[in-house]
Amino acid sequence: MIAKPINSILFVCLGNICRSPLAEGVLRAVLAERGYGGDIVLDSAATGGWEVGSAPDPRSIAIASHHGIDISRQRARKIMVEDFHRFDLIFGMDRSNVADLKALAPAAVRDRIHLFLEFTEGWPRDVPDPYYEDQQAFAEVYRMIREASEVLATRLAARVSTPDSGHASSTI
Repeated sequence: MIAKPINSILFVCLGNICRSPLAEGVLRAVLAERGYGGDIVLDSAATGGWEVGSAPDPRSIAIASHHGIDISRQRARKIMVEDFHRFDLIFGMDRSNVADLKALAPAAVRDRIHLFLEFTEGWPRDVPDPYYEDQQAFAEVYRMIREASEVLATRLAARVSTPDSGHASSTI
């Protein structure tokens, strides 16, 4: 659990063209649907640099668009050392991403790095990379990300609500 305020979240996958831009767009949409989140910085990045500057995969754009979410203006970028200090939560989309992130991160901030579905659902499960799959795989990835984003949005909202004690919640 994280005890400090969550003001920024970074999603990371291998190339930043399939899963992480979709997760950024979906969480942004979920937060907007609930009427909050405008003050939370959301971004996505890659552990690899070969797609830097590329738009999201057309299949990610299509599945997002099918659900009323526009991710077409996002551009892939590689994670930078500054990101580990800039973001309160850094979500790897699979265990390999998390291992790569922890290897890159300064020791003092490694606790900010989590496996996305483990953090939101409580058990270690990867969001599979749909790149070499068909459109159905992208639909399944969307569903996984949407469900996890709903849970995350609820947890973020609980942090800012005021419980009966009169004190704001301090853990996520």
